[in-house]
Amino acid sequence: MALTTAAFGGSVLSGVDAARDRAALLAVGADAQIDAGGEELPEDAARKVRALDGVRDVVAVRREFDLDLRDGGGTVVTLFAVDSQAYARLARAVGQGPFDPDDLVTDSGALPALVSPDVAERLGRAPARVNTPDGQFVVQVLGVRESLPGLAGGTFVVVDAKSLNWPLGPTTLLVTGEGPTRSELRAAAGGAALVELRSTERAAFTDAPVHGGAERIYVAAAATGAGYAVIAVLLSLLRVAPERTALLARLRTMGLTRRQGRGLLVLENLPQTLPAGVGGALVGWAAITLLAPGIDLTGLALAGRTVPDALGRVELRPDLWSLLLPALAVVVIAAGVAVLQSWAVTRRTTTTELRVGDTR
Repeated sequence: MALTTAAFGGSVLSGVDAARDRAALLAVGADAQIDAGGEELPEDAARKVRALDGVRDVVAVRREFDLDLRDGGGTVVTLFAVDSQAYARLARAVGQGPFDPDDLVTDSGALPALVSPDVAERLGRAPARVNTPDGQFVVQVLGVRESLPGLAGGTFVVVDAKSLNWPLGPTTLLVTGEGPTRSELRAAAGGAALVELRSTERAAFTDAPVHGGAERIYVAAAATGAGYAVIAVLLSLLRVAPERTALLARLRTMGLTRRQGRGLLVLENLPQTLPAGVGGALVGWAAITLLAPGIDLTGLALAGRTVPDALGRVELRPDLWSLLLPALAVVVIAAGVAVLQSWAVTRRTTTTELRVGDTR
């Protein structure tokens, strides 16, 4: 029961932490996003940002918020004109709608496009002409994605910027790498751009006192469960310590060496502690699996914040480390206590050892 409690609390904390990381990534699109609010960024902005310490990659994007699908629909559609190679690299790195960049490249005809599900329904599979304030072009749906980097839901169309062949610069930069600060990124991008950091977005999820209190409860549950397991092991070992000491002394009179004595005490613990650790991990896994359908961690992880549609329901899942570490700790502590006991016993004389537990 102690190991199950520790595993459950640890799995809750792990699920909450993973959900917040994912939500922050969906909100920003990368480690940082630099946006000029619809205006063009300076021509050398991408080069200057890429030169900053800690920056791994920079993806330049032309974002248009008023794409007209010419179907009479009133929903605002976002156009993303991207460097297909760099954008595909980012999508693979963050695990958000990966695709083959070569599929977006074309020399003539309709532009292959990745679109959101509702846009796919409106456009169909045939080539369709769309309008923007900067011109019109023909697109054909290549694939449907629930979300892409910088596009966590909503309605969108993503095309290759070079195939679009517009003489327009990027309005947004998606940056990977956690080295640069907000001020450094803003200065490199020209000083007037809006900068969003994934780390700042992630930290905002822990601001609410209710969230912090709930997390502390689960931390206390996990620590208490693990602590009770350790106490149970120690009490069990202390209860049988006199008998084990006397037994070890008798075996030493028969020629057992100190090293063999230590090994014997460690091996003697394994039939009890090893099944207990394995059983505790298995029961913890079963309990979490059975309870998971009825537990929604969304409220605990993201309450009070806008939840990206692409995140979905935050479910409770067994966390491997939360299952294994408490169980492993019980086995290691039991072995350690046995080694210490053996060391203490071997410092006594054989006569003293033989009389351990003797009340006469």
